[in-house]
Amino acid sequence: MTAKSAAAAARATVYGYPRQGQGRELKKAIEGYWKGRVTAAALQDTAAELRRANWRQLADAGVHEVPTGDFSYYDHVLDTTVMVGAIPRRHRAAVEADALDGYFAMARGTQDVAPLEMTKWFDTNYHYLVPELGPDTVFAADTAKQVAELKEALALSLTARPVVVGPVTYLLLAKPAPGAPADFEPLALLDRLLPVYAEVLADLRAAGAEWVQLDEPALVQDRTRAELDAAARAYRDLGALTDRPRLLVASYFGRLGEALPVLAQAPVEGLALDFTAGGAANLDDLAAVGGLPGKRLVAGVVNGRNIWINDLSKSLSTLGTLLGLADRVDVATSCSLLHVPLDASAERDIDPQIRRWLAFARQKTAEIVTLAKGLAQGTDVITGELSANRADLASRASSPITHDPAVRSRAAAVTEADTRRSQPYAERTVAQRAHLGLPLLPTTTIGSFPQTAELRTARADLRAGRIDTTGYEERIKAEIGEVISFQEKAGLDVLVHGEPERNDMVQYFAEQLTGCLATQHGWVQSYGTRYVRPPVLAGDIARPEPMTVRWTTYAQSLASRPVKGMLTGPVTMLAWSFVRDDQPLADTARQVALALRDEVNDLEAAGTSVIQVDEPALRETLPLRAADRSAYLAWATEAFRLTTSGVRPATQIHTHMCYAEFGDIVQAIDDLDADVISLEAARSHMQVARELAAHGYPREAGPGIYDIHSPRVPGTEEAAELLRTGLKAIPAERLWVNPDCGLKTRGWPETRAALENLVTAARTVRAELPAS
Repeated sequence: MTAKSAAAAARATVYGYPRQGQGRELKKAIEGYWKGRVTAAALQDTAAELRRANWRQLADAGVHEVPTGDFSYYDHVLDTTVMVGAIPRRHRAAVEADALDGYFAMARGTQDVAPLEMTKWFDTNYHYLVPELGPDTVFAADTAKQVAELKEALALSLTARPVVVGPVTYLLLAKPAPGAPADFEPLALLDRLLPVYAEVLADLRAAGAEWVQLDEPALVQDRTRAELDAAARAYRDLGALTDRPRLLVASYFGRLGEALPVLAQAPVEGLALDFTAGGAANLDDLAAVGGLPGKRLVAGVVNGRNIWINDLSKSLSTLGTLLGLADRVDVATSCSLLHVPLDASAERDIDPQIRRWLAFARQKTAEIVTLAKGLAQGTDVITGELSANRADLASRASSPITHDPAVRSRAAAVTEADTRRSQPYAERTVAQRAHLGLPLLPTTTIGSFPQTAELRTARADLRAGRIDTTGYEERIKAEIGEVISFQEKAGLDVLVHGEPERNDMVQYFAEQLTGCLATQHGWVQSYGTRYVRPPVLAGDIARPEPMTVRWTTYAQSLASRPVKGMLTGPVTMLAWSFVRDDQPLADTARQVALALRDEVNDLEAAGTSVIQVDEPALRETLPLRAADRSAYLAWATEAFRLTTSGVRPATQIHTHMCYAEFGDIVQAIDDLDADVISLEAARSHMQVARELAAHGYPREAGPGIYDIHSPRVPGTEEAAELLRTGLKAIPAERLWVNPDCGLKTRGWPETRAALENLVTAARTVRAELPAS
């Protein structure tokens, strides 16, 4: 096919779409089902209607091929586990008794059975359920979900393409099941898994699929020759099948690199590549391997992870270059639109001019349709769209929001001394122990306490004018009083105020910083039914006034024990926001760090002796390629130290991280120079404690002993046993006792029981320690 005919054939498509619905209908239906207020049939009806609405929106916008199978009740990797029959032994009875309840048991656990481990999906804030595989794992195809959703779309007379996590990525994301040999690697199961994928493909073909998309994002990471050979073998075998649809192998989140020639040579009919940001090098790499003659190329030229409008002219230039490199070029976003909110036009509180800079899922869909139209029919047919796009890009570039001279001058003046504590840890810890007087194995929580329906109602009433500020603040004071009273009665050693005034750990701060925008409807899935509204860091960042000092000092006035000041760190502010793309991330991080430094110093001046600066996203934002990591970690750890280094030696700085793989950033954790770090550890059975010990981590640490993402309450002995495991890696004088994460999403009854058990476990194990 010539470049001209490839252009004429160009179509628009997407890899996936937000699942929740405009009003988060899916979240409400699922949580209603968990509480017994919604039947399984009603939940399934809601889900089916949301799928149909998504497909109609895409088709009405001009998308030529809609995705199916990307919709999920909880997580698409968990859906894949069900599809290939890799149900952990402990969950099989629940799944056999009721498939839906068993599915949720794998995700959330029950009082008697622990859930699957959960961690971040590559370098995003989306969490997936980690498959557990062992040498005895027996795979068996279950394509009911994938086939049913394909048939739903076909019944609407739509061209539909099922989307499935590819076999190589599925195995590379998996972990050895409990009890598996120490040297077992899940990828060893590839030959056992491929016949199941063959059956999945055959079932989808029989159901009417012309194309099936197999997602292989793990191939954009550094891969060994053995792993690349496994990918080559997988697609050689799947490509050789006779009873299958055409195969589109999709990669995203970056450069495919050494895996590109492997897939380009595979007997598959198409590849989908990311041509935005880190994936821009795919263009040169594709030319270097001779393109994709005879194949379909799905070109991800619209960034599916940010919310800024696309530079249409630049994307058209990229697409024009690609026309000579493939038999057919289609236009897409760089990844699933799962990672962005649904519709920017709903944000009526944002200035209309600024709103024109934003592109959520629906706006990105319009962009790819415009690009496909321009590619197929010529730019004359999209002259109006191109002119409006140029005007919006110019408006953003020249806006005073994006350039504050005072902020830039202060950031430029930062010195190395500004990023270092005045004394090393060995000296600081002596001053802190004398000042705080804490026991061995001190107990604390991560920060937030349950956000009750009454608190959410109070915030809604304040926004709606049903109560005034005085009435709202009285409600907050009452909640803080209850939280402090409970913690003191339970016997916790370092308290928190519970954060009742905070809507979200990032949004709360962004709403008080200049250069930031908050959305009203910009919900994005984090995990399961947990949705967040990431702020938009649109311009230069500064802190006009204190943000947390008032409520922290109020809580301390009620308490006889130390109350932690609680802040979100600069890297997490970036990672869990939509960050400007017109300057380096390091520059934005430094601006945020300086704003937070002012807050840390004000907390200390107000008498706060323990200050926690959370950085749960430090590992999440780690570049997928090792070659890019040292530069990232240098500015990320500097930003944390810039935030925290202005305090006196006796002031104890904590940080917190959760739900990520920490083994490859232990040195960076060390470089933060925090006095205490708390980490997720309950689901991974204290793995992080062993990793810290192996590194020789010299500071204090609190590997969590209570998994807060499950409704189950760990018993005292279960918590004590985890604590004893932690003591095998971290000495008692440096070990803290805490949950995995904040308690915001939990209810009060389980929170009370779990924390009381945690304190009892700490006292039990403390009594077992040899006398000093």
